[in-house]
Amino acid sequence: MPRVATILPIPRRYEALGVRRYGFHGLSYEFLMAELVHLSDGAATKGRVILAHLGNGASLAAVRDGKSIDTSMGFTPTAGLVMGTRTGDLDPGLVSYLARTEQMSAAKFQKMVNHESGLLGVSQTSSDMRDLLERESRDVRAAEAVALFCYQVKKWIGSFVAALGGLDTLVFAGGIGENAPPVRERICDGLGFLGIELDRECNAKTAPVISSDVSPVRVRVLRTDEELMIARSVTRVLNLAHTRNL
Repeated sequence: MPRVATILPIPRRYEALGVRRYGFHGLSYEFLMAELVHLSDGAATKGRVILAHLGNGASLAAVRDGKSIDTSMGFTPTAGLVMGTRTGDLDPGLVSYLARTEQMSAAKFQKMVNHESGLLGVSQTSSDMRDLLERESRDVRAAEAVALFCYQVKKWIGSFVAALGGLDTLVFAGGIGENAPPVRERICDGLGFLGIELDRECNAKTAPVISSDVSPVRVRVLRTDEELMIARSVTRVLNLAHTRNL
């Protein structure tokens, strides 16, 4: 699946660097789009789709007529949504601020934003959504981490609906997207004005389609398979046409 490549505005003397915003989770998104085609979901080829790969690493992609037009991650996987241990988007001015006030080096900053932040940094206990959901009723920091994650996903869905000019299909995938009904419900809560209406019973049992019968937007839960996509890519590159079941 093509990845978005938006050139960032950079000073003329740095133009040769060719800094581009590519995004990540391409293997997952390619698999999910193929699954939508297999399921005869017309939005996969002639419609508007938002793919939400929500796991320890998390991102969203906006797809129109089978082509990616935007993605939440940027030049590195640190950008976009808050994740298990990654910050998601930050004010770039924070780099110089921490260097000045905390004498933080670039290496320490990279370690912080990639391995010590996100759900772990907010909760101070765990980067695992399962742990946080179990603790949230008695741990305010765990509750804040869950709320922040759901709020940010909701914001990205709203912005992508605007970019797409509407929405036909929303897909949840990844460890959280596939296995956390409370998170899916909180993300979709209040999005009825965009045509997103969940069937609570279907969502609770993680049915393949969790939107209600009257929902203009079809909401799906699909189990992604990045390993399969890697295997297919390897067989294609090595020209292993005789390999079966891939």
